Amino acid sequence: MDTDESTEDGDTRIGVDVGGTFTDVALTVDDRLLTAKVPTTDDQHVGVLEGIEKACDRAGIDPAEIDGFAHAMTVSVNALLERGGARTALVTTEGFRDVLEIGRQDRPDLYDLEAEKPEPLVPRDRRFEVDERTTAAGVERSVDAEAVR
Repeated sequence: MDTDESTEDGDTRIGVDVGGTFTDVALTVDDRLLTAKVPTTDDQHVGVLEGIEKACDRAGIDPAEIDGFAHAMTVSVNALLERGGARTALVTTEGFRDVLEIGRQDRPDLYDLEAEKPEPLVPRDRRFEVDERTTAAGVERSVDAEAVR
């Protein structure tokens, strides 16, 4: 899908979204919006660079002229939603092992005692705690590398 549309932004910016099938690119140059679509490649950076080159060629600019870059990964969001991808573990600050499973208070059925939660992305037996503490003011207690081993 290649289109030209007006935009009010004078900066040269580009955004790239890697999807499962296609990599989409949106480029704003002066008052123009140009888009490009290329196949997603196994080495995703190859498709990203191809899409950037295609959009820049259409705009008649060198990629070095780009002022801003944004990158999105629909393919990673899909992996989370579909619960695919690599088997993983979670290492967290002591006392926070179950935060993913407990969830947040802004869920749809806050007072529904029978509401079903989805399975956590990382099962409890693959969640590990380390004795450390970092705050906005800095590191209060460093991670002990030996304890991690």
